[in-house]
Amino acid sequence: MPATDRAVQLVVAAAEAAADKLADDIVAFDVSDQLAITDAFVVCSAPNDRQVRAIIDAIEERLRGFDAKPVRREGEREGRWVLLDYVDIVIHIQQTDDRGFYALERLWKDCPTITLPDSVRVGPSANGASE
Repeated sequence: MPATDRAVQLVVAAAEAAADKLADDIVAFDVSDQLAITDAFVVCSAPNDRQVRAIIDAIEERLRGFDAKPVRREGEREGRWVLLDYVDIVIHIQQTDDRGFYALERLWKDCPTITLPDSVRVGPSANGASE
């Protein structure tokens, strides 16, 4: 069963908020067929802990507008890999080096991706790319 409409709505809102704070390489996966605990993952990266925290703040603010609050946050103190669990979706914000090392995309490569709007540029260093 594919991700719920609510999950997709939260994914798009989170991805847009991350893009607004210049997150890199934003991708979303529908993991509903693989995991019973959530419908979707959003993965993005940033070059340092300060930007990771700015992305977290932007995502949380945007999702509050959808009456969504994280039920769990992990890794915020270090600011290297922060996980925000909204039950319907789980968001991973990683520093660029950690993202390359852990390569979550490889773990979930068999899951369908969730199409993000054009306002959310995806791909390696998408926000640093010239247009």
